Amino acid sequence: MSTRRDFLSMPAPENYVAGLGRGATGFTTRSDLGPAREGPSEEQMKEMLAKRAATLGQAAPSAYGVVEKKEEDEDEDRFQDPDNEIGLFSNGMNYDAEDDEADRIYQAVDDRMAKRRRVRREAREKKEREEYEKNNPKIQLQFADLKRALSTVSAEEWAGIPEVGDMTGKAKRAREARQNTRSYAVPDSVISAAHQAGQLETSISSDSDGTMTNFASIGAAQKSALQVRLDSAASGTQSSISGTATSVDPRGYLTALDKASAVNAAMPIEDINRARVLLESAVKTNIHNGPGYVALARLEEVAGKVRQAKKIIQKACEMCPRSIVVWEEAIRLHRENVHNAKIVAANGIKLNPKAIKLWMAAIELEKTSRDRKKITRQAIDHNPQSVELWKLLINDTEKIEDVRILFAKATETVKLSEELWISYARVSEPDHAQQILNAARKAIPTSAKVWVFACRLQEQSGKEKLCDKIMERAVKALTKENAMLKREDWITQAETCEQEGCPVTAGSIIKSTIGWGLDEDDERRDTWLEDSKHSLAKGMYETARAVIAQATTVFPYSTTVWHTSIDLEKRHGTQATLLDMLERAVNSCPNSESLWLLYAREMWQAGKLVEAREVVSRSFAQLSGNENIYLSAVNLEVEAGQYDQARHFLQIARESAGTDRIYMKSAVMERQLGDLEAALDLCNKGLQMWPGSWKLHAIKGQVYESMSKLKEAQEAFSIGTRANPKAPVLYILLSHIQEKQGAIIQARSSLDRGRQENPKNAQLLCEAVRLERRQNNNSAASKTMSFALQECPTSGLLWAEKIMHLEARTQRKPRALEAIKKVENDPLLFVVIARIFWGERRLDKATTWFQKAVNLQPEFGDGWVYYYKFLQQHGTDEKKADVLSKAIMAEPKYGEIWQSVAKDPKYARTGVEEILKIAIGKAD
Repeated sequence: MSTRRDFLSMPAPENYVAGLGRGATGFTTRSDLGPAREGPSEEQMKEMLAKRAATLGQAAPSAYGVVEKKEEDEDEDRFQDPDNEIGLFSNGMNYDAEDDEADRIYQAVDDRMAKRRRVRREAREKKEREEYEKNNPKIQLQFADLKRALSTVSAEEWAGIPEVGDMTGKAKRAREARQNTRSYAVPDSVISAAHQAGQLETSISSDSDGTMTNFASIGAAQKSALQVRLDSAASGTQSSISGTATSVDPRGYLTALDKASAVNAAMPIEDINRARVLLESAVKTNIHNGPGYVALARLEEVAGKVRQAKKIIQKACEMCPRSIVVWEEAIRLHRENVHNAKIVAANGIKLNPKAIKLWMAAIELEKTSRDRKKITRQAIDHNPQSVELWKLLINDTEKIEDVRILFAKATETVKLSEELWISYARVSEPDHAQQILNAARKAIPTSAKVWVFACRLQEQSGKEKLCDKIMERAVKALTKENAMLKREDWITQAETCEQEGCPVTAGSIIKSTIGWGLDEDDERRDTWLEDSKHSLAKGMYETARAVIAQATTVFPYSTTVWHTSIDLEKRHGTQATLLDMLERAVNSCPNSESLWLLYAREMWQAGKLVEAREVVSRSFAQLSGNENIYLSAVNLEVEAGQYDQARHFLQIARESAGTDRIYMKSAVMERQLGDLEAALDLCNKGLQMWPGSWKLHAIKGQVYESMSKLKEAQEAFSIGTRANPKAPVLYILLSHIQEKQGAIIQARSSLDRGRQENPKNAQLLCEAVRLERRQNNNSAASKTMSFALQECPTSGLLWAEKIMHLEARTQRKPRALEAIKKVENDPLLFVVIARIFWGERRLDKATTWFQKAVNLQPEFGDGWVYYYKFLQQHGTDEKKADVLSKAIMAEPKYGEIWQSVAKDPKYARTGVEEILKIAIGKAD
């Protein structure tokens, strides 16, 4: 057996410094080193300087290297204390009004300079912080995927996880355990004594005093104590006093006793006795400790000794007559006998006539309104400045005339109470209320609430036009008194007014105060837009509307502000307000293409086709030659069924604008109308002007394909790939045509050529995989997919294809987890994960991932298609209607399944709802 001792029991090696290995080093101070060494004396310094001067052949200095000065050159005042200056600077420390004004000016300049670039600085700091967190992720973020994986662990697997053991000193504990289990031979005397100790006596000893131990009572007492402990544990109450405590906090213990009485749970007997000893010691140590008496009385009350508690509190009233807490506790203990409680309250009030709480307790003891008012009047006589007492007296008064008289007296007595003045105005007539508010403004010139209530009063009286004037006066008056609130506080006041049914007042507040504290050089527009977002998040639409209205007034040429205002009216306004806002927007920004298009679109959706055409004609005058305006006019005529007029607009557009997009839209419309020859003619004319337009080549080939002319279609696509080799769609269309003709090798060659011209293109790589999969060549498809993921590891399209078509069902979820790690946010990948949970019948998780997909990119149509298909099987009618309305509002544009239906000429001029239901049939 090795004689080497365990390392935990070894002595520390020599020169061992604790913590030195991990960089924890100590430091040394002067107290560790002792006093510094005494330097050379003045005589020694002079002698050394004299020797040095002799060596250099110079005159000896007077002292320490300084030549003697004449007496007239001595400056005896050079060490003058600057705090006790004389002469020229004798008045330097007199701080007058000019100095104060200068300090305030400098402080204002410093604040202005610090505030100028606050938004940019915060944005930069936020970006740097995000970059740092991205480069230095926390440990909890690194293990986020593992935490998510824990949700799939079953209860049996949790139970099978082994407990973590303590390996420290394992060998030592094992050695000690072996030593404890050693057996030794026991002497016979020990065995005999143990045998006799286990025997029971059957006779009574002669020296007994005749008493007998009652084992049954002991067992019952133990059972009772155990029951008390179990009841205490079940109710959640535990002793807050440890057995080693030598002192107690009376206030904290008072709170603990409140909790104990609230749950009606008895404390263990030993805890009550221990607490009683501690509290009695605290009271004896300080006989004027009122909270200590209260805590002791509460303890006796919890223990069931109410009489003893009353005695204790009576003694407390004698020893601490000025303690309000003691008298309150005395009134509470005597509350079951109202007569005695009134006597106690009267005695306490005699000694403490200014104690509002005692007066309130005495008022609560009264049952009738008359007696309550009587006591309240006496309390007001002693405490005329108490707002609470005045409110009690007014609340107990029934007649409105008496209430007004009491309010008049209260406001005359307590002139600085905003609450009393405003309540007085509420119960008065409008004309008299205005006089009351005028008096309140004189009494409290720094009160903003009085001004706000005055504005609300005018709104309630129907005089809404005066609200703006009142708030303008309020800003001037409060600024003069230096009592102007912060801009954020004014926004809160406006939101409160809107919540209480005063939207006009809210708008007036915003109009007068939204620019407070902001300078022209500050980024006011962004600040106001952010304020409107916060108000919208709280549901305060009128406040947000007022903020944006002020922004449009100050920045009438900002299209961002107008778009925000239009979006607000579209979501939370009426159709009339929306169209009115759009009219104002196009008048302010007549050169904004987006505003004109939005105006024409909203007018058309409102069913006003004539007005929509007028809007388009107005936009022609402002933006002549703009292709988007022409196309908007074409869409309006097509929706109205006026195809000849649409052709006329397109012809004008081709003559004036003549872009490849105009020719493409012209060909698409002719194709939708069934005139394929005209569509081909337009494509050829457009390609003569724009030979590199891949969309024209694509439409030309698709038209030939519709005419069943596959060779001509293949030739069109092939010419397009040579004219624009950087268009991946043309290679995909060419491979489809070649695959239809049975030329699989040529299809592969076309895709390979497209991948050479467009390296690392996910669409071409995915199409190559699908081509092999359609030929049932899964091994080649897997190899191509492996190469594709090496080229584009962050492509959601490739990961979705791999997970749904090249992986076994049991391996889909691990591959999806791997894809989530590599692809940050991709709606297609979210849809794939939702479909996996859908297949496992985990409907809640599937719903969550579908919602993530449609919220991440609402214009992704495939997300809405699969989500609605899922709801058709597992959703309610309300949920399906809600998702359908959201999809219509989002107006999807992207997605393979969605575009295969939306761009099909058969479904031209089909609404979102119809396209969604048709696309569901194509979703696998």
